[in-house]
Amino acid sequence: MPETQKDFRILDNINSPEDLKSLKIPELKELSGEIREFLLWNISRTGGHLGSNLGIVETSVALHYVFDSPEDKIIWDVGHQSYAHKILTGRKDRFCSLRKYGGISGFPKISESVHDPVGTGHSGTALPAAIGIARANMLENKKASAIAVIGDGSFTCGLVYEALNNSKDCKNLIVILNDNEMSISKNVGTVADYLANIRTTKKYYELRQRIKNILSAMPFAGKIFVKFTQKIVRALRRSLYNATFFEQVGFDFLGPVDGHSIDKLLAVLNEAKTRDNPVFIHVKTRKGRGYDKAESSSEIYHSVGKFNVDEGAEEIKNGDIDSFSANFGKKICEAAGENNKICAVTAAMAEGTGLDLFREKYPERFFDVGIAESHAAVFAAGLAIGGYIPVFAVYSSFFQRSYDQVVHDIALQNLHAVFCVDRAGLVGEDGATHHGIFDAAFLNHIPNITVFSPSSYEEFNKSFDYAVNKLNSPAVIRYPKGGENQKSKNLINSGKNKTENLDYIYLKNPGAEYLIISYGRISNIAFEVYEKLNENYGENSSEFMKLNKIKPLDYIFPEILKSSAGNIILIEEGIENGGISETISSFICKSGANKKTRIFALNDFTEHGTTERLFETSGFNPDKIYNIITGS
Repeated sequence: MPETQKDFRILDNINSPEDLKSLKIPELKELSGEIREFLLWNISRTGGHLGSNLGIVETSVALHYVFDSPEDKIIWDVGHQSYAHKILTGRKDRFCSLRKYGGISGFPKISESVHDPVGTGHSGTALPAAIGIARANMLENKKASAIAVIGDGSFTCGLVYEALNNSKDCKNLIVILNDNEMSISKNVGTVADYLANIRTTKKYYELRQRIKNILSAMPFAGKIFVKFTQKIVRALRRSLYNATFFEQVGFDFLGPVDGHSIDKLLAVLNEAKTRDNPVFIHVKTRKGRGYDKAESSSEIYHSVGKFNVDEGAEEIKNGDIDSFSANFGKKICEAAGENNKICAVTAAMAEGTGLDLFREKYPERFFDVGIAESHAAVFAAGLAIGGYIPVFAVYSSFFQRSYDQVVHDIALQNLHAVFCVDRAGLVGEDGATHHGIFDAAFLNHIPNITVFSPSSYEEFNKSFDYAVNKLNSPAVIRYPKGGENQKSKNLINSGKNKTENLDYIYLKNPGAEYLIISYGRISNIAFEVYEKLNENYGENSSEFMKLNKIKPLDYIFPEILKSSAGNIILIEEGIENGGISETISSFICKSGANKKTRIFALNDFTEHGTTERLFETSGFNPDKIYNIITGS
């Protein structure tokens, strides 16, 4: 690939959806090829979601050609398939900043463009939002359309079915199923089987189109007669193929249609605009379209870092990565070999969480429930009631979807379920929808739960053994994206007057003026503050307490009261309100102790960028923290 982006005959002149309207169909096809080349060149340099975006190019072009954004609202489910949409809506010149700090987001974002009507990042949200927009349009007597573009993997998400139940008689609502037969992990369950069955009905759709064209050409065939024949053909379809689920809930069903054929896409989208009922369009696409390596290996090219286009992205197995996810994958397999009651649960993220190894070694105890985190939590409750030890591995930002079930179905019944919460803390380029900054706070107030937040693999492994083999109640182990920091290892081997156990490491200094308390990955920065204080104010000027167990906290309260330190510094890579630091600060206040507290934590949503950059902008810099607490 060239070092500089090539010039494009058509794409260079497309700066808004309106620019598409003057193009002829052959030019739309050429434009699609240019967009695909543009995407491949840029993503190879910035990283990002590649396969899904290469597969949705023609659909994106056709949507903006037929509909009028922003009056018509196009909503992208999950959102990582919206890159071509961004290119067509005025963000082409900024695309080199994709997922970089201050650059454009890898997901739709309301503040970024009027063409992003809804910010998305988690599966299943596009259809509920589209229905709400369509209902609002109906109340305002607007004819504008609301279009939800949903991947087939998202149809394992319960939100989609709740929305379908609320879609009856919803005017100007169009749902496009982007069926590439691949979510991040292989689609599972009866919904995937059902979609596989309706993929076989292309002949019916072509027959229906031919019948409609013939009737429309007849002098006596008016609008009423065409609609009458549509009902007849629909009845014929039902007799031949059985009624589709989507028709049963009130949708007109169109498709399957080739998602890489501009001609067919334009025909079906224009057809959808004429319908009075809500319309469901089944579009078949190929993930990674136009780049052979991505077409043949969807998992590798779902989300990539920088790579050489000619050589392709490197295939890396979880077991080969130095990360908490890989360490978890190895540890659970080791534990499952010793205890045949351990089961693994994932919500369509086996590879991402490190459970792919468990899936291979213990398939009978591995359960992928699809994109259904709420169900996964209650399913885990059922396994626990049945005498098994479920370990649900889930990203922190997706774990939020299980909150009610964790409260009602796990904690209230005090069941022995273990949650391994990956991507806790700031995750970098995926941004606000994926940062795991709320889990510590929302778990903090739920009774019966024990929460660990290790900063090293050794701490994780000890916490896992304890949670699985010693506890008989709910447990959570939260850990960051990436690997352990060398300072975590240094901390374990440092300091005199050290107290160390599963709950915490405490470096005591009698007569100290400062006590630094932290947990998880950010404790590495907190430890630097501790070292800097002792270096500049005397080796006994500060104490350091690194928590591993962050709930319950009763064990550290006596230590805090006994400490001579009058200044308690709390550093937390999570939201401050309701967090661990606030709990400790509240205890000190209620105790009446003559101690001041200072909290360094997050207080708002955080944008995308490298983790290092986000640490800096969030105030997690040891020199800055040192200067603030010393008044330097």
